[in-house]
Amino acid sequence: MSSTLWDPARLPPQTGRTVVVTGGNAGIGYFASEQLASAGARIVMASRSKDRADAAAASIRDRVPGAQVDFIRLDLSSLGSIREAAEQIRRLDRVDVLINNAGATSGPNERILTEDGIESVMGTNAFGPFALTALAFPALKDGARVVSLGSMATRIVRLDADNLQSEHGKYNYFRAYGYSKHAMHAFALELQRKLAAAGRGVESLLAHPGFAVDALAPRRPGITDQDSAGKRFVDLISAPIAQGKDKGAWPIVRAAIDPDARGGEFYGRRRSVAGRPVVIAPVASSADPAFGEEFWRQAEAATAIHFEPK
Repeated sequence: MSSTLWDPARLPPQTGRTVVVTGGNAGIGYFASEQLASAGARIVMASRSKDRADAAAASIRDRVPGAQVDFIRLDLSSLGSIREAAEQIRRLDRVDVLINNAGATSGPNERILTEDGIESVMGTNAFGPFALTALAFPALKDGARVVSLGSMATRIVRLDADNLQSEHGKYNYFRAYGYSKHAMHAFALELQRKLAAAGRGVESLLAHPGFAVDALAPRRPGITDQDSAGKRFVDLISAPIAQGKDKGAWPIVRAAIDPDARGGEFYGRRRSVAGRPVVIAPVASSADPAFGEEFWRQAEAATAIHFEPK
C-alpha cells in the first residue's frame, strides 16, 4: 500500500495481531481501539477502571461483531501497578503494537508527587510509559511497533531539560504538561535510535492527534458523553479548527499499522490541528539526540529501571 494513498476508512487487515492500548477505554484511545478492532486486531485495553474498560469493550463489540477485547489494569502514576501490568503483557502470546496513549491532560496548578515521589504529570505521561515499555519489551516480537503520543504543546512550551519534574520556579500545570510531551517525543525518538543501533526488529514511532474533542465524535454512550454541558459547548464552538476524537485517532492508527511507516517517523495532521494523518517534523529541541540521552538518564533514575532494548 502506498503511504500517499492511506485511507483511514480502509485499514489493512490486522487479523491475528495483538495491540495493547493504554487508556483504550476513553477518548482517542477508545477510537483507536475501535478502529483497530474493526480491522481484525485483538485489543488489550490497559487502564485504571475495569468498569469503564468493560463499557468500552461492549461498545466495540456492538459495532464489530466477534471483536476480541481484553483488559489489564494499569495506573501509570504507580510503578507497582506498571510492574503488574507489564507482567500480564509479557504473558500474552504475542504483542504486535504497544500504543502509549494514556496520560493526564488536566489537573491543578499545584505540584503533586506520585506514590513513588515523581512529579505526577511527568510520572504519568512520560516516566510511566517509559517504565511500561521497558518492562513489557520482552513481549514485543520482531516487526512489532511502539507508538507514543506527542503533542502540539511542545510548540508552545519551551523545553527546560534541567527542570522536567518542575522542581524549580512557580508550578504551572500546562508547562508541566508541555515538559512531559517533550519527554515523550524524546523517549520515542531515542528508543528508535537504540533499537536501530541494536539491530532489533522493533520500531518506535510518534503520533499526535491534533485538536480533537469528544463533542465532535460519533456518539458512544458512556464514553463520549461524559463531559459537562459547559465543556461540550466549548468543544462545539471550536468545530472550525477541531475534529472528533475518532479522527484524532487516525495518526495513531496509521503509525501503528501502515505497512509503509518507518521507525522514527512522527505522524500528525496535514493542517497542524486537523486534516489527514501525515508525517510531520517534531520540534528540534525534543528531537535532539542529546536530550534523548538526558531524558533516558532521568527516566532510569526516577523509575530505578534500566532499559537497554536489545
